Amino acid sequence: MVSVLRSFVSGSWHAPSDEGAPLHDAVTGEEIARISSSGVDMGAALEWGRRTGGPVLRELTFHQRASLLKALASHLREHREELYALSARTGATRNDARFDVDGGIGVLFAYASKGKRELPNDTVLLEGDVEPLGKGGTFVGRHLLAPSHGVAVQINAFNFPVWGPLEKLAPAFLAGMPSLVKPASPTAYLTARLVELIVESGLLPEGSVQLVCGEPRDLLDHLTEQDIVGFTGSASTAALLRTHPGIVRNSVRFNAEADSLNCSVLGPDAAPGTPEFDLYVGQLVTEMTVKAGQKCTAIRRALVPEGMLDAVATAVRDRLAGIVVGDPADPGVHMGALAGLDQREEVRRSLKALLDAGTLVFGDPERADVRGADAERGAFMSPVLLRADDPGRPEPHEVEAFGPVSTLIPFRDAAHAVELAARGRGSLAGSVVTADPAFARRIVLGAAPWHGRLLVLNTEDAKESTGHGSPLPALVHGGPGRAGGGEEMGGVRGVVHHLRRTAVQAGPSMMTALTGRWVPGTDRNVTGEHPFRKHLEDLRVGDTAVGGPRRVTLDDIEHFAEFTGDTFYAHMDEESARANPFFGGRVAHGYLVVSFAAGLFVDPAPGPVLANYGLENLRFLAPVKPGDELTVTLTAKEITPREGAGYGEVRWDTDVTNQEGASVAKYDVLTLVAKRPGSGDG
Repeated sequence: MVSVLRSFVSGSWHAPSDEGAPLHDAVTGEEIARISSSGVDMGAALEWGRRTGGPVLRELTFHQRASLLKALASHLREHREELYALSARTGATRNDARFDVDGGIGVLFAYASKGKRELPNDTVLLEGDVEPLGKGGTFVGRHLLAPSHGVAVQINAFNFPVWGPLEKLAPAFLAGMPSLVKPASPTAYLTARLVELIVESGLLPEGSVQLVCGEPRDLLDHLTEQDIVGFTGSASTAALLRTHPGIVRNSVRFNAEADSLNCSVLGPDAAPGTPEFDLYVGQLVTEMTVKAGQKCTAIRRALVPEGMLDAVATAVRDRLAGIVVGDPADPGVHMGALAGLDQREEVRRSLKALLDAGTLVFGDPERADVRGADAERGAFMSPVLLRADDPGRPEPHEVEAFGPVSTLIPFRDAAHAVELAARGRGSLAGSVVTADPAFARRIVLGAAPWHGRLLVLNTEDAKESTGHGSPLPALVHGGPGRAGGGEEMGGVRGVVHHLRRTAVQAGPSMMTALTGRWVPGTDRNVTGEHPFRKHLEDLRVGDTAVGGPRRVTLDDIEHFAEFTGDTFYAHMDEESARANPFFGGRVAHGYLVVSFAAGLFVDPAPGPVLANYGLENLRFLAPVKPGDELTVTLTAKEITPREGAGYGEVRWDTDVTNQEGASVAKYDVLTLVAKRPGSGDG
C-alpha cells in the first residue's frame, strides 16, 4: 500500500485528511507515495514555532546551539546509507546522493564549528566597536544583534532534498530561530525521512523544526514581522512570493536563491593540450551530468574564445559520449534520471527555444540510451550540448533548460566575455579557467557585479577545488538579479541574516551592564587579589590589575636592539631620530613597551591562567623616550566560558600610559583561564 507523507506540525505528526497527489519514482515511474497538506493549520504551526521553539532556542547560547548542531550532524551521518538508498528513487546516482546528503551534513558540521570558534558563548552578538557619541566619553553607542522572535519558513527546491533544508536550518538554528521546512513535492519523501530522523533523535528542543508536506496553502498569510522566509526555486516563483501580501504587509525578511544562467569562461591561454583546457572540459561535463544537470549552479553557458570553439566542442562531445545514463543503483551508471517526467518535459520545451538559436553538438533531446531501466517510464534524458555561433542571440542568455544541457558560446576578448556573462542578468556562480592572472582579473572584476560567486580554476587550485557548482557554507550562496538577489550561508553572515540589528545608546557603565563587555569609561574593580589568581567563574567584567611604573632607560633600548636585532635608526641613531618630526629623538621599540607591560601585569606563579594565546588590536599611540615611566592597566573586558571544557577565554583591555597619564599603547590580551576544579566541564 502506498504511504501518504505526513507533516510534522505543532509537536506531532499529522496525516492529511484527503488521499493526496501521487509521487513517482524517477527511475521506474512507480507511485511510491502520496502528498497533501490538507488539514494542516498553518497559522497554528507558525504560532507553535514562535511560542514553543523560539523561547527555548533563545535561552541557549551560540555555543550550546553549535553543540546541538554537531550532535545532529553526527546522528545523521550514521543514517547516510538509508538516505543514499532513498535518493536513488529521486534519480540520483551514488555520487549525486553524496553531493546532497554529505553536503548537507557537512553544512551542519561547518556551522557547529563556526558557532564555537567565531561566535560568543552568549545569546546575543555584538557588531563592531563601541561608538563614542559625545566628547566627554559619557555617551556611547553599539550595535546589538538579537534573535528574531519568529519562525524561519524555508521553501526548498526539488533538486537537493537533503542539502537544501539543512543549509537553511543550520544558520537559522545557530541564530536561535525555529524552522518550518516546506520541501518541493517531487522529492518530498526524502526530506520527510530526513525530518523524521531529526525528530527521532530527540536532540533538538521541541518546536525547533516543523515540516509541511504538500501545498503551502495559506502559510504566508500568517506571517508576522518577526518571521523570515527563505526560498529556493525558479526566478518566476521567487518574484511571485516576494510580492505576496503577507510578505509585503509585514515587511517580512525574504531571501531568494533562484536558478540562473551561470557561465564558465575559458581563457585564451588555455589552448588544447594545456592542463587548463582539460580542466575546463572536465568541469563542463561534470556540471552537465551531476544530478542530471539539475543544479541551480550548473554551467548553462560555456563561453570560449572564438578560435577554440571547434576544439572545445569536439573535446566535450567525446567526453559526453562516455557518459552512461541509466538506473542510478548501477555502479556503472554516470548519470541518473531527472526528478520526474514533468521535469523532463519542461526541459524539452526549453530546449526547443535554445535550438532555434543554435545547433546540436551532442545528444538527442527526445530519447536516451538507458542502462538497466525503461527510458520512457523513467525520467531519463541524454546530456545535450548545443552550440550558438551567434553570441548575440538572446535565447542562450534568457532561457534555462534545467537539466543536462549547456550551450557553447564564442567570445572575442575579455571585454566581450564580461558583456556576455552579464547578459544572464544575475547568476549564482561563474568560473574562469585560466593561468593568466591579467585575464582572470579582467573577468573577475568585470563579472563580479552580476555573480554571487566566482571560481578561478587552474592547476594551482585544481586538486583542492570543489568545482564550479559546489556552494560552500563559509561563503555566500546567492546572486543578484535573476538569481534572486539574496544570500544564503556565507558563514557568520548567514547567522546574522536571522538576527535583528538594534543600535543601543547609553552611558559606558550601562552599556557594560547591557552587553556583558567592559566599555572604557566604566568603573574598574581594583582589589588586593590579582585577577590572574581567579578561576573563570570568579572573574567579573571590570576586574583590573595595575602595574608599574617602570622607567625606560637608554640601556634598555640598546639591549633590546642588540638582543632582537631590531636596530632601526629611531632606536639607535640620535641624530636621524631627532630629524624625524614624529620621534624628535631616540625612542623605545614598540615591542619593548609591550614586553615591559607584560612584565608589569603578569602574576608569575602557577594559577588559573593557562596560556596567553594572542594579542589583538595593537596600536602604538605615542613614542616612549628614555626616562619615560610606564604604567599598565589590565581590565577583564570579555569572559567566554567554553562549553564542555575545563577553561574559558578572557579578553583583557590593556592600556599602557606614561608618567603624564597619556596612552602610549593599547591592545587586547587573550588568555585561556581554567574553571574551578570539579566544575563539571573539566
